[in-house]
Amino acid sequence: MSQSTKLLEPYKLGALTLSNRLVMAPLTRNRAPAPNFAPGPLAVEYYGQRASAGLLITEASQVSQQGQGYQDTPGIYSKEQVEGWRKVTDRVHERGGRIFIQLWHVGRISHVALQPNGGAPVAPSAIAHSERWPVPRALGTQEVRDLVAAWGQAARRAHEAGFDVLELHGAHGYLVHEFLSERSNQRGDEYGGSEANRMRFLIEVTEAVRAHWPDHKPLFVRLSVEDNAGWGPAQSARLATILKAKGVDVIDCSSGGISEVAPILGKEIKYNYQVPLAEYVRAHADIMTMAVGLIIHGDQAEQILRDKQADLIAVGREILNNPNWPMDAALKLGVEGPFRNVPAQFGYWLGTRAKRGFGTRPSTWQAGLQEAGPEADRELT
Repeated sequence: MSQSTKLLEPYKLGALTLSNRLVMAPLTRNRAPAPNFAPGPLAVEYYGQRASAGLLITEASQVSQQGQGYQDTPGIYSKEQVEGWRKVTDRVHERGGRIFIQLWHVGRISHVALQPNGGAPVAPSAIAHSERWPVPRALGTQEVRDLVAAWGQAARRAHEAGFDVLELHGAHGYLVHEFLSERSNQRGDEYGGSEANRMRFLIEVTEAVRAHWPDHKPLFVRLSVEDNAGWGPAQSARLATILKAKGVDVIDCSSGGISEVAPILGKEIKYNYQVPLAEYVRAHADIMTMAVGLIIHGDQAEQILRDKQADLIAVGREILNNPNWPMDAALKLGVEGPFRNVPAQFGYWLGTRAKRGFGTRPSTWQAGLQEAGPEADRELT
């Protein structure tokens, strides 16, 4: 008997109609080599294989070469990069998917070997992330304003590259998060000091991005809603309220990164460990949220949506493990026509086998949390 689900029903997100509420979380792939740092054929194939998710988030892409912090991460600041991303978006669209790019600047989480002319990484203040990282150079006020403009230009190029949605990476200890945190931001100008001043950089980035990103295209912001270093859910909800008024549609709710100690609300990492963050921001800022973090099973994701803890579900490593996770979830949730959740050329043959009475369970089959065992089930409480 077919079951009605929230996870796999079509979902309206602004002008977009998504095939389901599943989002493939951003996963750094390190496949855009120097000197162009542009996506290549492997990226086209990789994202095309996963187009059955309602939305795909690309790996984080730097808004300038200065924003690079890891080897071979792609950018969105050159013509070659736009052309490379255009091939990716075309492939995803051919397979019926929607895709958005995540923009970032890593700030102090970088190394001189990755910086233009071997310069020091930059940050709000000359404070190293930890002893393992170099001391960054503090940005001048005009440099901050120039970076705001660079994010706006990156949004313009993302539109040219054919992306459906855009996300600003404001989490995990990278540049935006560094401005938000008192631990990393000890500036004396209008971008430091008070909470309002520390929010200013992200607010101005959002305004610059919205000036170049079409109104009908959704805009997400990823936040470390809790970092256990002075920034928490209450501050995130206040910021989310402001961002909503600036044209942000969804807050992608993560945690941590400003220090090397994982701040999971004082708890161990377990199933749904960040879901309460999405629930808090959703309730206190009246904005759509996306939940992420050890969401592995279809029934687990479905319950989050039914409990109104979030509006979208992001799944990362599990889609690395199984690119056809949406089909797997549909089978486990008893959805009619589960093979509609994979490309048609795959679904046809899987459906043919099912009609002949053979088993339809994939080799990765596990019913969900119940079959995962009582220990896994208890971790949700």
